[in-house]
Amino acid sequence: MTPIDPNTATLANWRTAPFCQWSFQNLDRLVPTAAISERGLSEPDAGSALFEGIEVGYPDGRRLVLHEHLTRSSADALVAMRDGEVIAEWYAPHLDRDRPHTIFSISKSVTGMLAGIAVGEGKLDPAAPVSHYVAAPTGSAYASATVRDLLDMTVALDFEESYLDTTGLFDRYRRAMLWNPARPGETPETLEQVMTSLNRSAAEHGQAFYYASPNADMLGLVIERATGTPYHTYLAQRLWRPMGASGAAYVTVDRAGTARASGGICATARDLARLGQLVLDGGRARNGRQVVPAEWVADMRTKGNRRAWETGNFWDMFLDGRYRSCWYLTGNPRGAFCGVGIHGQWLWIDPESRLVLVRFCSRPEPSEDALSEREIGILNRVGEVLQRVS
Repeated sequence: MTPIDPNTATLANWRTAPFCQWSFQNLDRLVPTAAISERGLSEPDAGSALFEGIEVGYPDGRRLVLHEHLTRSSADALVAMRDGEVIAEWYAPHLDRDRPHTIFSISKSVTGMLAGIAVGEGKLDPAAPVSHYVAAPTGSAYASATVRDLLDMTVALDFEESYLDTTGLFDRYRRAMLWNPARPGETPETLEQVMTSLNRSAAEHGQAFYYASPNADMLGLVIERATGTPYHTYLAQRLWRPMGASGAAYVTVDRAGTARASGGICATARDLARLGQLVLDGGRARNGRQVVPAEWVADMRTKGNRRAWETGNFWDMFLDGRYRSCWYLTGNPRGAFCGVGIHGQWLWIDPESRLVLVRFCSRPEPSEDALSEREIGILNRVGEVLQRVS
């Protein structure tokens, strides 16, 4: 593919092909950001030898070797970690592995762990109303929701997650986060202004899983207000550095400096794998430090309202699944759980094989059920094969 001229990537096209291949590694060139960590020393490459020869299946019956699938599916990276060590890694030719890549909604899973740290410090109460931390007008969705509703996506919110919207409420939301171009003559809004104006749906809070990104952005704002610390600073000091991150990372912010906690984190694949390892290890870093309370991680992995998931709008993604504290619990026989981001980002944790997999991608389609189904099967297959590797 011909290299992209950075001057041709704009807020109007950065999530579309061919520009996304460049912009997903260079979001700080398009959107204001706040630093989480600075670039460290480059680490030795583990190589992709363990990925060689792995055959994966497509739902239509086709069989491909893993490397061919990665190339065909617009993958940017695949990293496998076990017991804190990278055992295999593959990168597309265009990817700079030391440069942060957008992880989109895996940011929600990061924010869920950060909330657990604030709870453990006694600064955040999951049962408290959102309005205890962030003022919301009476009658708006968040005026009566709880922090737990944010964490579990059970807010009764009148909002459609419409990624291709250019004229409606989702576009307004993205303009507020500075991800979409402003309209001529419009009055600029902040994320907080948009979120506190969102209406409640006719449903009851806490009853059904309803995926809506503003919930996690509001959770990030709640964490800020509860701790008295900017989101990116609290993330850096309480989670990112303690877990042993070694690369650069940042998060996009709006015009008021509010972090896009639901989708704006950009990090290296290796550091995202370290987060997965931390969670797999019950919140404990490899140096023995308890970073996230073990009770919080255990609660995430064992709880979650099954009825809310079954009646929710993502139930067919994981038929035996649940959702808890911004993480998906697959319900599969291997006990896998994960964070998922649009355009093909995955943080997949397979406890049976003690394996953490990170997949970065610059797929132009934001969300497509068939592609998610295929990727779930492939990640599960990689876990099965690598389980046999000590």
